[in-house]
Amino acid sequence: MAKIKTAIFPVGGLGTRFLPATKAMPKEMLPVVDKPLIQYAVEEAAEAGIEQFIFVTGRGKSAIEDHFDHSFELEYALRAHSKDEALEVTRAMMRTPGSVSYVRQQEPAGLGHAVWCARHLIQDEPVAVLLADDLINTGDAPGCLSQMVNTYDSEGVRGGNMVALMEVERSQTQSYGMISPGEERYIEESRLIEVKGLVEKPPPQEAPSRLAVVGRYIIEPGVFKELAAQERGAGGEVQLTDSLAKRVGQAPFQGLVFKGSRYDCGSKIGFLTANIAHALERPELSESLREWLRGQMASS
Repeated sequence: MAKIKTAIFPVGGLGTRFLPATKAMPKEMLPVVDKPLIQYAVEEAAEAGIEQFIFVTGRGKSAIEDHFDHSFELEYALRAHSKDEALEVTRAMMRTPGSVSYVRQQEPAGLGHAVWCARHLIQDEPVAVLLADDLINTGDAPGCLSQMVNTYDSEGVRGGNMVALMEVERSQTQSYGMISPGEERYIEESRLIEVKGLVEKPPPQEAPSRLAVVGRYIIEPGVFKELAAQERGAGGEVQLTDSLAKRVGQAPFQGLVFKGSRYDCGSKIGFLTANIAHALERPELSESLREWLRGQMASS
């Protein structure tokens, strides 16, 4: 079985929930502490063995391309002032030449449309899809995509589709794709759940479970054939979950309940929470932040 070596990063969204900050800056470039969201996603993919990085962009997203390219003026200035640590930080985000591609999504027509826009760069093999909005912190454990890749080549998953899963309150189902669960089993310490159906953003009374899909996918080539129909679903958009649902019964389909904490950085409260949580893990920031938080709690 060929390893999963290609990842798609849909980054063409408008980021309207973060206006005016996102009027001139891509939402994927919003920083959590001192690193933009998209860099967390790229580093997670690289840790999982991804070799080819495809960004599906839109108008006003050139900052993402610049971020993963050389900044000769900055590097010169850092070198001239002997700021070696900062220079190494800027160099570390660089990918191997030729390993990064950019595709323009002419309209924000949904996640399924964004993934479909990368079709000509995909071989006849499974690929990963990562949404930078979903920041997943796994601590010292392997990243979420690594957990999925490490399990993907197992019996019952190989060659099929896989999604990352988390349990949500039933009142929240209208914000997620929700699965109809089948057989549940463990591979080593990974909890795998067969996906027997998938529905996008159902009302609580119609949700088939409390198991929600979050922004990590491994999809097989058949999904692109379904996406080619460009059928509109929830919100009038081309939904990736709709095409995945059509593959149920045609290819193996499993969900992995990942180990870690997920922050919805597409929402303001999720973004703020992610910043606080990540800052608390930084030795140079944690004590000062804790002291400030204690003061805020005492005065409230």
